Amino acid sequence: MNTPRLLDLFCCAGGASMGYHRAGFNVTGVDIVPRPNYPFRFVRADAITYAREHGHEYDFIHASPPCQAKCALTKGTNAALSDRYTDLLPAVRVVLSATGVPYAIENPDARADVVLCGETFDLGVIRHRKFELSAWITARPAHPRHRGRVRGWRHGIYYDGPYIAAYGKGGGKGAVPEIQVAMGIDWTDVREELTEAIPPAYAEWVGRRFLTRQPALFEK
Repeated sequence: MNTPRLLDLFCCAGGASMGYHRAGFNVTGVDIVPRPNYPFRFVRADAITYAREHGHEYDFIHASPPCQAKCALTKGTNAALSDRYTDLLPAVRVVLSATGVPYAIENPDARADVVLCGETFDLGVIRHRKFELSAWITARPAHPRHRGRVRGWRHGIYYDGPYIAAYGKGGGKGAVPEIQVAMGIDWTDVREELTEAIPPAYAEWVGRRFLTRQPALFEK
């Protein structure tokens, strides 16, 4: 049996890619900027253009279109800068649907077919993420109760807690080595790549569910 091929669009340093690799996929990542720390086959290209031209060659597609203007962790900071960010989610949906390939889109505005939390995987981050699924379905996991707060300063008050703030700088945010451990990422020490990454455990969960799926009853 051939190893299923997976396309990871907007792959950054490969947090999602590593998870899909662990689930059993042969992974190719696409990003518009060089990613020397990316651990698998990498193509530097516009993600939407590449998906339009090559998406049909893969068995599954994952996409994490940029979310700087919408992410709950930074929306207050970036609200005034929203004009600088293009919402690529609608275009990604159109292109991926046209490939006919099952996919998952991770984005704050994605349909919440699955919502994953670091606590589900005993990670040191909360990092809720929505996954929109097409051409396949799976049951949602239970959302476990959080053990406490995210460590750091909030409005002049310092809170301790079991989770690292794996975004931004200052205010008690996690140091790079702490973020690496909390996220389960050891192949990059670039802060920007870490703060934009999906913990590999999330994509591994999605990938394993896809590979063991029952035939979809309908397409969403």
